[in-house]
Amino acid sequence: MNRQPLRLAIIEATRILERAGVASPRFDAEVIAAHVLGVERGRLPMVPLVDPPVIEAIGQLVQQRAKRIPLQYLTGWAALGDITVAVGAGVFVPRPETELLLEWGVKFLQGREFPVVVDLCTGSGALALAVAHARPDAVVYAVDVDPQALAWARHNADVHADAGNTPIRLYSGDIGDPTMFAELDGLVDLVLCNPPYVPEGTPVPPEVAEHDPPRAVFAEESGLAVIRHAIAAGARLLRPGGGLAIEHDDTHGSAVPALVRARRVLTGVEDHTDLTGRARFVTARRLG
Repeated sequence: MNRQPLRLAIIEATRILERAGVASPRFDAEVIAAHVLGVERGRLPMVPLVDPPVIEAIGQLVQQRAKRIPLQYLTGWAALGDITVAVGAGVFVPRPETELLLEWGVKFLQGREFPVVVDLCTGSGALALAVAHARPDAVVYAVDVDPQALAWARHNADVHADAGNTPIRLYSGDIGDPTMFAELDGLVDLVLCNPPYVPEGTPVPPEVAEHDPPRAVFAEESGLAVIRHAIAAGARLLRPGGGLAIEHDDTHGSAVPALVRARRVLTGVEDHTDLTGRARFVTARRLG
């Protein structure tokens, strides 16, 4: 069996994905190759030659990706912070932009022992699990309204607990319900939320339009409906000095901070940009 250069297979995969309109063709080609080989992407240069069945397996996944099936569906996982979670049909795929929200939250918790954290609209559970991994002393609550998302979150929570991470506390609930987590009112150190926030009717890539659950992506009221509930929940749940961080659409750079400032118990309102300079998430503290 004649072995073939892996480098050439990656170049060909990149060309196919580029032609298909994939946003990051080289990265995706390398992730697919690493997935097939069972190695980390950074170790691909250590594998110069591969057998024809490997080339064929890479090619099959590349053709799937060229149809704009999400990369994470093909590999079966997505990363956030220092963890990975299982993802697939029926659950929102965590995005790299949310890393910034996570970083802010973990930094905010510095100096707080045994903090109580709530992750609203948890989806796959990635944000809650990443916080629990970074802060094993934290008590992390997570909630979602969608049964399919909760099934994925439960699976991921079980996997991470079995691996020795601090278990999270997972609940089914609507963040618009003013009685949700009522027993935690005024006791929470940090509230995080990556809600549905894309304004209805906004054009989105095929990976989102055809695969992400619409209710996890789009929101009414120009994308602000669920964010309003998240702000109200944060204002209610936070202890004095507690922190709130909510991701939002890049068109919400003025609207969301204004909604937060309208809550008199919230102060220090600041909007943050992502690595491309687009408005991405808002933070605040509860007066104390």
